[in-house]
Amino acid sequence: MKHRFISKKYWQETENVFGTIGEKIAAIEDCINLSIGDPDLTTDVRITESAFADAKAGHTKYTHIRGQIELRDEIRRFYKEEYDLDIEDEEIMVLTSGLFGMYVTLQAVLDEGDEVLIQTPCFSSYFMQVKMAGGVPVQVPTYEEEDFQMDYTRLESYITPKTKVLIINSPSNPTGNCLSVDTMKHIAEIAIKHDLLVVQDDIYTAFSFQEKFMPILKLPGMRERTVIVNSFSKNFLMTGWRIGNIIAPPYLIRTIAEMNEAIVFSAPSVSQRAALYALKNRKTLQPPIVDEYKRRMEYAARRINQIPWMKVIEPPKGSFYLFINIKALGITSREACDMILDKAHVLFLPGDLFGECGEGYIRLACTAGVDKLKEAFDRIEKIAVFRR
Repeated sequence: MKHRFISKKYWQETENVFGTIGEKIAAIEDCINLSIGDPDLTTDVRITESAFADAKAGHTKYTHIRGQIELRDEIRRFYKEEYDLDIEDEEIMVLTSGLFGMYVTLQAVLDEGDEVLIQTPCFSSYFMQVKMAGGVPVQVPTYEEEDFQMDYTRLESYITPKTKVLIINSPSNPTGNCLSVDTMKHIAEIAIKHDLLVVQDDIYTAFSFQEKFMPILKLPGMRERTVIVNSFSKNFLMTGWRIGNIIAPPYLIRTIAEMNEAIVFSAPSVSQRAALYALKNRKTLQPPIVDEYKRRMEYAARRINQIPWMKVIEPPKGSFYLFINIKALGITSREACDMILDKAHVLFLPGDLFGECGEGYIRLACTAGVDKLKEAFDRIEKIAVFRR
């Protein structure tokens, strides 16, 4: 809204579909909510008990601006054990969530008018964050027919003298796709050729079902031009703890540390202790989580592909989202979501929220057990649709 006490850059109001979801759920008593990507499973009690014990032992104060040394050391150990990468302490910054990590990275990197290429469909907050940093978001579409891989010829065609950053996300929210190693090699070649910074959103790395995840940081020439945005929210079911980290070149970490000191000083100490326990014990904690969401994804994909007006890539590759093609209906993604909510009392998100190329799709978050998913698809199967 326009008001003299509101900065002019915020005068143009943006649509907040996420803000209306609670109202939609409240209006329908038996609504099955498959819209928001907040895991239904709670943080493992062992993480919580360990963090609370540490809080009682005195871990309730400010920490080092870049995060507790123990946690930074564990992050280094993680990258060595999982990817054989020797990350230096100066390349690590612990922050209050991966979302905040993306925000401060863009604030640190972008000048007014810089263009940011974004792999789309994408997490919708990228668009706003780029604009808040003075940048211009440029959507680089990916398509189901191409397995949602980023076509390097298309990618290069979007580069201009103003292009500075490329944002990629794998496993992807919302498509559930994973970028192949071959695709990432081509992305790396283009980034080096055109001197771009690559920001890789690594929020769902534990949920890479078909192949082991590999960070683009591992490719030759990418160490000095890559920022890895990481989070404990999804990989450890810790959305409410608001804890994440970034891996970046030291010059960028120093800049972000200065910014962070002025904004929050340090990430919450108790959340850092929880993250430390989670990372140390990931080989015990994560497999049951990953297995459960993989089971849900596979079940949902099978049910989707049995419905004549729905289809999805099968088997699912990653994350806990399915991007469902509803083009056979001949209606928009928003109309499809409204129809399903009205007739089946099941709530999805429209694909156009995630970029222009998301039109014709709806996103399902497998944040309900197989029993609830069964009930949802049993209802959807009964919808009598009239195609245009």
